[in-house]
Amino acid sequence: MSRIGKKPVALPKGVTASVDGQTVKVKGPKGELKVTLVPEVSVSMGDDGVTVAPREDMENARAMWGMSRTLVNNLVVGVTEGFTSKLEIQGVGYRAAVQGKNLNLQLGFSHDVAYPIPAGIAITAEKPTMLTVTGIDKQLVGQVAAEIRAYRKPEPYKGKGVRYAGEYVRRKEGKKK
Repeated sequence: MSRIGKKPVALPKGVTASVDGQTVKVKGPKGELKVTLVPEVSVSMGDDGVTVAPREDMENARAMWGMSRTLVNNLVVGVTEGFTSKLEIQGVGYRAAVQGKNLNLQLGFSHDVAYPIPAGIAITAEKPTMLTVTGIDKQLVGQVAAEIRAYRKPEPYKGKGVRYAGEYVRRKEGKKK
């Protein structure tokens, strides 16, 4: 039995949800999101919120049960609070700036990297070395943060590159003479 899957997803004040087959739509103060769940689980609306249950007692259905409930919960959290991912840029001359619908990154290449900001995502640069990626879709926020980080991953010798805030980079010792 899935401890996570058994709990219904509570809907806070100002949030409405609708279930149409395997598609769950959630509307809240920050926007509207939807997800289509796998056919191994059934989803229903109740008085206490959205409930997800496995259709049959099969291993695959039980494996998808908790994940499907978490996907629905992420929709509810996204339309009420939103999601945030923070990135740090370390290195001499490495910096970032938001210009219109593009994020300009200077990461030690011979050219600047222009990253187009997707719809539904807001990127702010508090400092030239600190980025904040915000949005209502958890998957999209994580994907954008991962794509920005992938331009210059933190390297283990000097620690230069783009890293998540609080990420530990294992340092290596350089060559000896």
